Amino acid sequence: MTTLIESEEHKALRSAVSALGARYGRDYLTRTVAAGKPLTELWYEAGKLGYLGVNLPEAYGGGGGGITELAIVLEELGAAGSPLLMLVVSPAICGTVISRFGTEAQKRQWLPKLADGTGLMAFGITEPDAGSNSHRITTTARRDGTDWLLTGRKVFISGVDMADAVLIVGRTEDARTGRLKPCLFIVPTDAPGFHKRPIDMELSAAEKQFELVLDDVRLPADALVGDEEAGLLQLFAGLNPERIMTAAFAVGMGRYALARAVEYARDRTVWKTPIGAHQAIAHPLAQAHIELETARLMMQKAAHLYDAGDDIGAGEAANMAKYAAGEACVRAVDQAVHTLGGNGLTREFGLASLITAARVARIAPVSREMILNYVSHQTLGLPKSY
Repeated sequence: MTTLIESEEHKALRSAVSALGARYGRDYLTRTVAAGKPLTELWYEAGKLGYLGVNLPEAYGGGGGGITELAIVLEELGAAGSPLLMLVVSPAICGTVISRFGTEAQKRQWLPKLADGTGLMAFGITEPDAGSNSHRITTTARRDGTDWLLTGRKVFISGVDMADAVLIVGRTEDARTGRLKPCLFIVPTDAPGFHKRPIDMELSAAEKQFELVLDDVRLPADALVGDEEAGLLQLFAGLNPERIMTAAFAVGMGRYALARAVEYARDRTVWKTPIGAHQAIAHPLAQAHIELETARLMMQKAAHLYDAGDDIGAGEAANMAKYAAGEACVRAVDQAVHTLGGNGLTREFGLASLITAARVARIAPVSREMILNYVSHQTLGLPKSY
């Protein structure tokens, strides 16, 4: 049941994660990015404290919670200025899929490591020619005796350099006849035939993006996650948490930018009063706060539906939450930079880099236009144009 009032346990989690984020803050992220390093210290500490695996089963070292709790972790770290993007990928997507559909051996091998941060898994679905159309995925898996041979390309795969394995979305060979049969494979990053190339991004982030080339990567039979015939169910079991967590990422970033702008508007005096006393400054900031809170509420609804097992309801809500949060984040960051004027573009105040980062929530993992397509077709029942 969706509740509008956060439980005491959730409030305590939010407070504890906020305190952890405050110890690191934006300066830590900025220094780490400038050095070209991952956010290792924060990642490991969050793992030791149980935050990375808060959504994973207790039997495998997790916290026994759900996406609701993991979204709180990411949102609060983002609000402190040090979001962990790989939370979206490793525990939310990969951990969820393995928890729900993996074999007992896969769960024992991967979930404890994903929970404590000593292991990390990336996720590979996007391809150069497929875009948002998962029906055009060309990465194929064919049987060779009891093994699988995986061939294809992936792009914009986050954190491959830090990952022990990548959960790859491929298609079985007979999918080429027209029947969509996506399958999920755990592919070690050191497997022969697995090649990665960093993509040069304008985005300033600790997590690098990669192109992958899979050249007849040989995998054992037990690399397949779940049932070969149930690929869509398994795929969307991971994609709905991805959208919810992207919303948490966006809400946290928007909150961070807004807090910096409010602090500045309280203190900055140009005429006789602080600039925050002027409605031309105050009202846009108030509007940004309202939009972020509204997006957060939709995110919480989506998370509760998913954790309750309502995959269909969660799919609709997760898409709407991701859309609302992406829009709210972009507007909050824009208004924050504008509030600071020239200072908003300086390295000292550290807001300008968020202009690029905020757009990620509009573009990835699915564009806002594709979400509008989803809502118009699935929710409103309007005909498709494609």
